Order: sequence, then C-alpha cells, then structure tokens
Amino acid sequence: MSASEAFRMAVQGVLANKLRSLLTMLGITIGVAAVIILVAVGHGSQVAVQKQIEGLGTNVITIMPGFNFGRGSGGTQASFTQFTSKDVKALQDKNAAPDIKSVTPVVNASVTAAFGAATYSPSQFVGTTPSYEEARKEFVEAGTFITAQEEAQHARVVVLGQTVVQNLFGNQNPLGQTIKLNGSGFTVIGVLVPKGSNGIQDQDDIIIAPLTTTQDLITGVTSGLSQLIVEAKSSQAVNAAEQEATSILTPGHSSNGQANFRVLSQASLLTASASTNHVFTVLLAAVAAISLLVGGIGVMNIMLVTVTERTREIGIRKALGARRADVLGQFLTEAALLSVCGGVLGVAAGLVGSRFTIVGVQPAVEPYSVLLALGVGVAVGLFFGIYPANRAAALRPIEALRYE
Repeated sequence: MSASEAFRMAVQGVLANKLRSLLTMLGITIGVAAVIILVAVGHGSQVAVQKQIEGLGTNVITIMPGFNFGRGSGGTQASFTQFTSKDVKALQDKNAAPDIKSVTPVVNASVTAAFGAATYSPSQFVGTTPSYEEARKEFVEAGTFITAQEEAQHARVVVLGQTVVQNLFGNQNPLGQTIKLNGSGFTVIGVLVPKGSNGIQDQDDIIIAPLTTTQDLITGVTSGLSQLIVEAKSSQAVNAAEQEATSILTPGHSSNGQANFRVLSQASLLTASASTNHVFTVLLAAVAAISLLVGGIGVMNIMLVTVTERTREIGIRKALGARRADVLGQFLTEAALLSVCGGVLGVAAGLVGSRFTIVGVQPAVEPYSVLLALGVGVAVGLFFGIYPANRAAALRPIEALRYE
C-alpha cells in the first residue's frame, strides 16, 4: 500500500468519528499550548526582573553598614559601623580605586510631607548628592535634579516621584511649589520619570533632597550615612571596583578581622535572578509537559477503541493480501494525523494566549518552546499510537473475520 493510500485511509478514519477525534486532538492541543504559554510566562518574568535590575545599573555596587558579632573577653560582642564623609573621600581617591567612577553617599529617613491640607509619608526619603541621578538612573521628567551648587549651599529643594506628586498635588503642577517635610519648607524643583514597581516596593514613592540639607534639618550629621553607592567605570570593572572598595573600607570598619559592612552588586543580583527564573521556567514547563503526557494517553486510548471497532475490517484487508506493514502504517498515520493537527492547534492557541498579560506578567514567547512543544506533542502521539497500531497489525485474519 502506498503512502498516499495510507494517508487517505487515515483521514477517513479520523473523519468517521469527528467528535471523538476532536476530543482526542484536544488533549494534545492543551498540552502544547500549556508548554508554550507557561514557558513564555517564565521568560517574560525573567525579562521583567532583568529590566528592573538593569534599570538600577549593572555597574553599581551598594555598600551598607551592619553589625558584626564576635567573641571577646566578655563573651559574645556586637559591633556596628557607620560610614562618614571620610569614607566617601577615601573611595574617591583615583590612585587607590582606579576602577571606581563615582561614589554617592545616601542618607535615608522617615518624613511626613505636607502641602496645603494634604499630608503624605513616602516609603523612601533620600538625602544624597547629584551623582545619585546617574548611579540610580533617577532621571527627571520635568524640572531639574539636585545640582552640586544646591548641595554645597544646603539648599532646601526636593525632587519628587510620581506617587508623591499624585498624593500631595493631584492634578496641580508641583514645580515651584513649597512643601513641608517634618515642618521644614522645601521647594519642588523636579519630578522623576515614572519607574513603576520592582515587585517589592513602589519606585515612584520617593522624595530626594540634598545630603547637606537632610543632615542639617532631618537626620543630623552624627547619624552617619545609610549606604554608599559605588559606580564602577563599566560592567566589566564591577568585580575590581568591589575589591578596591572592600580593601579601602575594611581597615576602618572591621572587628576581629571581619568586615562590619555588606557589599551588594547589581551584577550578582542579575545572575541570581537569571538562575532563579531559569529554575522557575523549567518547573512550569515540567508541569505543562504532564498535559502532553495525558494527551498522548488519550491518543492511545482512542486508537485502541478504533482498533477494536475495526477488527473485522482489518481481517478482511489482511485476507485480501494486506501486509503487516500496511496495517501498521495505516494506524500509525492516523495517530500521527491526530497528533499533528492537535499540535498545530496547540501552537496557535499558545501564541494567541501569550499575547495577554497573565498574573501581572507579559509573556515573552521563546521560539524554541514552540518547536519543542510541537515536536514533543507529535512524538508523544506517535509513541502512544505504536501499541494500538502494532496490536492491529498482529491480528490474525481468521480471528479478525470471526470477530463480532
């Protein structure tokens, strides 16, 4: 029997029971679509997180003061370090730290902002220097960022995030207006470009003021710096800049040889995030693959029913001279037809489904997932179709003709 004849008979077999064939294909369709969509969700999540981290700069190192617990003559002792302007100047020494581009001191505080009858407490209040704009990618949408002159003159100026603007001003233009922070007046000179949420906090819920003014009116000079933001000259120089910063700070901020501060680089966050999201995507794909397995079992189940129903037909064909290979080819072609049609419909459903936002994530389709899902879907259908086809081919003509 020719291949075209086997295909024609397989099509006839599929069309003979349209509803049953459709339900069989549905299992493969759901499995293929699930693989494509879930892999796209995992990849979309990874892309979103990477963009958020890259938005903070992949060549940025954040150094935070902390506790160090050690044993002394009096038992367990804890020491806490504070960063000062001397540390900033030490890190800015190009001879000691040639790979460091800029050093940005940061002071964090809790404030209550007021404008007219409106009051609001932002989740972030930052006292810093002009280099913060580039280091943290906090660019202004309207107005200007803090200048070196304003920082040097202890100017009472602030830059606001979009969330703060909405809560204090509503639809009013905030530029040039005066707000009170813990009772002290500050002039709004800029509004930041909206950045949205990073999954943990609202990045637009922020107020930025000059470091000198913040220390004068809100935190005091003796409280120390909350963190140091070190910007390396390039993403390739991050490790070198981190080592330089650590070697400069350790002598003055250590206890029993242990550093009293923590160093966190955006590059390491990016690597950790990519690794976590890869595991997440693989798990999603594994869950979706179960649907393909179930779909393949459905193909085998229907093909077994088909073989049973057509036992007498198989006996007549074999009595007329059909070979074992002819019968095997016919039923394998039928299983392949169901799998391919189901797989193609699954690809279409997966691509359409990936255009919608799912649990807050915009899926990003991976081309390999489309080919892999379709290939595995067809392979699963063929694999589970082998047993019914082989069973049909093994029927003896006499027994098949006697079957009622």
